Amino acid sequence: MLLVTGATGTIGRYLVRALTEADAPFRALVRDARKGKELGCEFVVGDFDDPASMVSALKGADRLLLNSGGALPLAGQQPMVRQQTGVIDAARAAGVTWVVKVSAWQPGPDAKLSVRAHWEIEQHLQASGLRWSSLRPTGYMQNFFTGDGGFTHSGALAGPYGVGRVAYIDAYDVAACAAALLTGPLGGGDAYALTGPEALTHEEIAAKLAIPFHDLTPKKASEDLRAQGLPGWFVDDLLRLYADMAAGSMSEVTTAVRDLTGRPPRTFDEFLANR
Repeated sequence: MLLVTGATGTIGRYLVRALTEADAPFRALVRDARKGKELGCEFVVGDFDDPASMVSALKGADRLLLNSGGALPLAGQQPMVRQQTGVIDAARAAGVTWVVKVSAWQPGPDAKLSVRAHWEIEQHLQASGLRWSSLRPTGYMQNFFTGDGGFTHSGALAGPYGVGRVAYIDAYDVAACAAALLTGPLGGGDAYALTGPEALTHEEIAAKLAIPFHDLTPKKASEDLRAQGLPGWFVDDLLRLYADMAAGSMSEVTTAVRDLTGRPPRTFDEFLANR
């Protein structure tokens, strides 16, 4: 039995659909019963911040998709670390043998706060004694429609992106990789760098979205972000991400999606056609 956490999120919904089509036994973890019913599958209500509910949700499960939204850090601390490491401990106690974690691109001890949080969780998972694999996607194509991709109120794509290329990935492909791992043979200690099939500049992406592109200076971007009420340390974290993108740190194109699923990942045009 699989337990899918983050089941109502962007990746989770695709994964629920894929597991249903594969007739794989699974249950979805949701915080809202109404949203669970909308999924049309077996579900259990629970919350990472409610350890007792996670103990109940994990009963009978032997495989786990570990995924949760990155809540806004408080005072520089990322609650996701506490939440996910707690679930890992509960999974081990419940007899889970195989965990697939949705992580982030190039996690490490010196990464920006939200990415470093994934590294800390991965360290805990590796030390848990559980079999595990980690999915490390670049940015999601969906972010350009959820407000996290740099849209301004004027409907333009704006940020200090420069000419750096990013191999954005469709969350559909991340879910497909998770499904392949969760329904296949047990793995052991593999981390997969997931990308789309092409690395695009943000000016090229803006053209595909048919909106203007404004390449801001880091100073202007910082001023705009602070004007939105974001704390200074969080703005600094975002500027590190922008700088990494501009420097081309997310331009690598890997074969991981094809290796895991047997097919190539969706292009940005295919993503737009399937929205």
